[in-house]
Amino acid sequence: MMLSRLACRVTLTALMALAALPASAGPRNIVIFVADGLRSESVTQAAAPTMYAIRKMGVDFTNSHALYPTVTTANASAIATGHYLGDTGDYGNVLFTGFPVAAKNNSNVVFLEDDGVLKEMKAHFGEDYLGQQSLLAAARANGMITAVVGKTGPPAIQDIDALAGTGGIVLDDSIGKPDSPLALDPALAAQIKAATNLDHAPDTSVPNVAQQNYLVTATTQALLPYLKAQGKPFVLLFWSRDPDASQHAAPDSIGALTPGINGDTAKAAIANADTDLKTILDAVNTLGLSDNTDIFVTADHGFSTIGKGDPDNAGNMGPPSHPTGFLAVDVAKWLGNKKLFDPDANNSELDYASGVHPVRGNGLIGNTPDAPMAIVAANGGSDFIYLPEPAARLRAKRIFDQLIQQPYVGAIFVNDALMKEHAQEFTGALPMSAVNLIGSSHVPQPAIVVGFRSFVAKDCKLSAQLCAVEISDTPLQTGQGMHGSFSRADTHNFMAAIGPDFKARFTDPAPVSNADLAPTIAQVLGFTLPVKGRLAGRVATEALEGGKPVTVTHGWQSAQPGAGGLKTVLVYQRVGGTRYFDAAGIAGRTMGLSAH
Repeated sequence: MMLSRLACRVTLTALMALAALPASAGPRNIVIFVADGLRSESVTQAAAPTMYAIRKMGVDFTNSHALYPTVTTANASAIATGHYLGDTGDYGNVLFTGFPVAAKNNSNVVFLEDDGVLKEMKAHFGEDYLGQQSLLAAARANGMITAVVGKTGPPAIQDIDALAGTGGIVLDDSIGKPDSPLALDPALAAQIKAATNLDHAPDTSVPNVAQQNYLVTATTQALLPYLKAQGKPFVLLFWSRDPDASQHAAPDSIGALTPGINGDTAKAAIANADTDLKTILDAVNTLGLSDNTDIFVTADHGFSTIGKGDPDNAGNMGPPSHPTGFLAVDVAKWLGNKKLFDPDANNSELDYASGVHPVRGNGLIGNTPDAPMAIVAANGGSDFIYLPEPAARLRAKRIFDQLIQQPYVGAIFVNDALMKEHAQEFTGALPMSAVNLIGSSHVPQPAIVVGFRSFVAKDCKLSAQLCAVEISDTPLQTGQGMHGSFSRADTHNFMAAIGPDFKARFTDPAPVSNADLAPTIAQVLGFTLPVKGRLAGRVATEALEGGKPVTVTHGWQSAQPGAGGLKTVLVYQRVGGTRYFDAAGIAGRTMGLSAH
């Protein structure tokens, strides 16, 4: 999948011209490319020449941040709206909804990367779920045309109105398949069919070449010409499933931590995403749109290699001890060996005493699945514990006292409503508001958020971030990939930009995050996003032509010491009123925390 030298020169020449263009008057086009799960340090000239060139010739956001939890739909909501998760209500990939979701067999613990689920979430919660005006909706209100392409889930989050038939163009890999709530303009659909010779996208593969070839072909040979023909400025967002999908499924070192997600599988996936970006940029150039188009590249989150055991003091990983659903099983035991039901298996009761575990890690705990005492929603490197009333505080205290003693725990955050008058019962934890998980949304909130332990693989010869390992609640195995933790490996995503409105050859040392993308692009386009809630990102003015440096301060917030002196510490940066979270956790249990 290596690019030819000629192809590289064509792309580099186009990017050099793009970087040299002055900002001009008139309507601007925007291309946003999201490389799912791309770590900042993974982008090298050899691995990803197109992204590397953008980084070098345009703006290199060296101090970039994903939002916590570092999972896809959560960060997709930030990219869409410019708000942190307490405002968007999209706290993680898997949530307890509090209502039966028909698209998931009436389960109330659901994975959000599903258009049918997202449609029901919006219908049920209304303005409490993605209630902010999105960048794309605002662009349309200002006379632009919008389009989103990519993996199922995040595109619909960018334009949630499309699920009700009132938004812009959304093409994901589920469209054309049974039960997809999305539909395209028949003329555009016909153009895509003619370009791809397929009725819908192929299934996901490792690397995800066939599926993304379909989506890129649809984008470059049908969608971009269609957008140009409308005679309006446009915003196009492309969400690449790779390298995320291939890093999750990496087979290079099953059972071992090295090379983990640094092997040939991940390299091929990064090259796949980079090639797709190059193809899109070449099409923009061929269509004569380069001189009036800004390009912004980001990743929703970083990534780590999975470890299924606790490391010893020498950094050696112990034997596998954390099977799928280990936290749900532990919570059931801590509450008095209560029954455990699997919401992903029709609420069937699990005989966990015999070693049976939830298939995806989620669990309903109590006497019946209809009235659980506790719910665990597994989110990879972090899990959510929900505690319905009554007596939620007493159960929270009972669980917390056990939780803080577990060697697999990296960080603990407790809901502010529980801590408000009973902070001494949860010493060792920080409030969820400290990481912007409490805001204007009233989507059901976890009582406790557990970030799992992360560390550096002992025998890995790469940088600490590339060598990061995290304990993870997942069906995947040691040596494969996951994210969701509060390590700096998972918060440090890739970000870069180039175009007439961005500085050329500029290294931005200031912190930026996925919540800053939408307000920054809105400013480029000449409008301001309305703010609904307190937890909004900022305009990265320092990266724009004529922008001045911003003042950055560094800080930390520490919980009161709990059992054994353990405490969660949060390290952050600040620009004005906007905070950026580097890492959080217990000392010695969170990769990237000791560096601060």
